[in-house]
Amino acid sequence: MNIQGIHHIAILTDNYESSKRFYTEVLGFEIIRETYRAERQSYKLDLAIAGQYQVELFSFPEFRERGSYPEAKGLRHLAFAVDNVEAAAEELKAKNVRVEPIRIDEFTHK
Repeated sequence: MNIQGIHHIAILTDNYESSKRFYTEVLGFEIIRETYRAERQSYKLDLAIAGQYQVELFSFPEFRERGSYPEAKGLRHLAFAVDNVEAAAEELKAKNVRVEPIRIDEFTHK
């Protein structure tokens, strides 16, 4: 395989409006398209950042909790590249987002 990057990331949410606000208003993702699929009673929101990556945000009324532990609910994590991680954390805090302490990966040292 010759993998060139991330094509898209799919996220299932149980609170569509809150998640939509977080990705668009807090993180600044742009909406590519928003589709309501009546037969599934489900929204699909396609998002981009810097015109490169796509996040697919799904909502389903009959979602199931993930069954495995410790990855028990939703996406484990989503990492973004930023110029200054400390400044990015402060910006999120200013937007009332709970931010965990910045950690250094023991393997990559990043």
